[in-house]
Amino acid sequence: MMRFVPFVKKQPMVAVLRMQGMIATGGPGRLNDATLAPLIEKAFRRGKPAAVALLINSPGGSPAQSSLISRRIRRLAEEKRVPVLAFVEDVAASGGYYIASAADEIWADENSILGSIGVISAGFGFNKFINRYGIERRVYTAGESKSLLDPFQPEKADDVARLEELQEQIHAGFIRHVRDRRGARLAARDDLFTGEIWVGEQAREVGLIDGIGHLVPTMKERFGDKVRFSVYQQRRPLLGRFGMGLLHSALGEIEDRAGFARYGL
Repeated sequence: MMRFVPFVKKQPMVAVLRMQGMIATGGPGRLNDATLAPLIEKAFRRGKPAAVALLINSPGGSPAQSSLISRRIRRLAEEKRVPVLAFVEDVAASGGYYIASAADEIWADENSILGSIGVISAGFGFNKFINRYGIERRVYTAGESKSLLDPFQPEKADDVARLEELQEQIHAGFIRHVRDRRGARLAARDDLFTGEIWVGEQAREVGLIDGIGHLVPTMKERFGDKVRFSVYQQRRPLLGRFGMGLLHSALGEIEDRAGFARYGL
């Protein structure tokens, strides 16, 4: 009924966008632009929010998806003139920090892990294994680079050099994004963009976060004790709990645990 009584003032509302898990193009529960777009749009457009809070817990993942999500957040923040604050739970590392730095301010727990501003590529080499068992692999390509870093062939120096070149390009874009968003708040340190990680207060000292703080008390301090929260988060489809969906969920959970385990979580 409040909307029909113009002289009754609504309490400020903060839209909370929860982002939990690995950043990847596909898979149940994955963070990517396609699945998050509707939630991000609602967070900025519904109910005239006083602010949008990003509640982040992610060890990273796809550089492209991290960039797409961040750009969508910035576009809407500027279009709607809504401040964005990020609150880190366990970890915002690599792509997780890329998304966090899309916010105007970043807050974290004293035990949160942040940073890992770098690029990694990992795989296995099976060429000795298949040779040992007499397995013959046949590969035909048009284009000398189509079999780049084939795990069933001996590693080639030219392939590694090409991969490192690609990684440098992605890393440079990551650094540029963080510098653009954090600006003078960043400390002048040689190890800031080496993939190093920091915890809580250390992250504040190097300028990766603005302070130690949590969602509810920080928002109450800014908007009053009666501030309202509207939460947006991904939901697992009902059918995903059965059959192949269950298998994909299990594999996704393993991948998530492996990602978080890199940071001792």
